Amino acid sequence: MLMAGTETTTVTLEWTMSNLVNHPDILNKARAELDTHVGEERLVDEADLSKLPYLQNIISESHRLYPAAPLSVPHMSSDDCRIGGYDVPRDTMLIVNAWAIHRDPNLWDDSDSFKPERFESGQVDANKLMPFGLGRRACPGEGLAQRMLGLTLGLLIQCFQWKRVSEKEVDMTETQGLTMPKAIPLEVMCKARPIMNNKVLCEDI
Repeated sequence: MLMAGTETTTVTLEWTMSNLVNHPDILNKARAELDTHVGEERLVDEADLSKLPYLQNIISESHRLYPAAPLSVPHMSSDDCRIGGYDVPRDTMLIVNAWAIHRDPNLWDDSDSFKPERFESGQVDANKLMPFGLGRRACPGEGLAQRMLGLTLGLLIQCFQWKRVSEKEVDMTETQGLTMPKAIPLEVMCKARPIMNNKVLCEDI
């Protein structure tokens, strides 16, 4: 429970921040959304998340490209069935490759590109985007994880300016692991934004 509830969130945040510093225009758009709907007089709160659709789109796109659980937990077929042209007997162990589905060019336009705008319609097909699994064995912590990701990412963007340590883009190579960590850990530079001059808010952080 500790691994599923902590490592998956930190891995997702690392991938998300890596994508944002590689796409500063997207980072600037997310910051503008926060400045418009939250401002600089207070910190973003859980109640604000519903007013920050672009921030949620960024998280959804990170889930799509870099799912913290690229292979779902094992399932068992409850009856004989046919999947992808294969006959699958009852009681066969099945593992869904979410990573492959999330990058399938037949399901997603420009499937390997980081484009949060693809979720602007607000409609997400659960059979296409499944970072938390599907059905009765889907992750029970999905709601909490989404709120934690939204709040943490929102605070990072609201309170600091972020940029790469060099002109070279952050390496996005994956390495082996159940939660698909980055091969090279993220290193970035940050600078406090004016909101951090508010001593009361800094103490809250």
